[in-house]
Amino acid sequence: MSQQSTVHMPCSLCKNLNSIPDLTDNPIKNQIINAFFDKRNQRNGEVGTYREIGFEEFLMVMSHFRPTSRKTSEEEKKAIRKEKLRFLFNMHDSDSDGTITLEEYRKVVEELLSKSGNIDLEVAKAIADAAMLEVASTNMPDMAPDYFYEGITFEHFEQILSGLEMESRMHIRFLDVDTNTMRCDRK
Repeated sequence: MSQQSTVHMPCSLCKNLNSIPDLTDNPIKNQIINAFFDKRNQRNGEVGTYREIGFEEFLMVMSHFRPTSRKTSEEEKKAIRKEKLRFLFNMHDSDSDGTITLEEYRKVVEELLSKSGNIDLEVAKAIADAAMLEVASTNMPDMAPDYFYEGITFEHFEQILSGLEMESRMHIRFLDVDTNTMRCDRK
């Protein structure tokens, strides 16, 4: 399972994930699917991609979408938030170098805006460039005009999303069933 390959490897899980109706129109569908094969999302310190993953690796990625409960302590909530942010960061840091570069950011913006059909590629690039410049000026307010901003680090990513409540939003609901009315006993 430790074989490295390109991110877009055809496999049975890829085909199954591609067939999920809720992912069909998602503009970042490829990043979501690729996240299952990204070794960084397995919490083992490895970098690269898997050709295939097993059930344990699948569950490890799915664990990033677990919701918090009322019993979750503040310390646990902070740790869960950091894990979810790292997962999102990894989705956009496609070359695994620890930085979301302008090119990587442009790709995300282009994919997000491509579904509207009203924005052409040059406008999407301009939006991405302006947003990256804003991020650079926010993260490095004393940046010299001739300084090249290499991209968004994970620390900058955390700062950018500090006001976003995501612990209870970034989750997947598997059942659309009222469990209060379910009965397990036989009559």
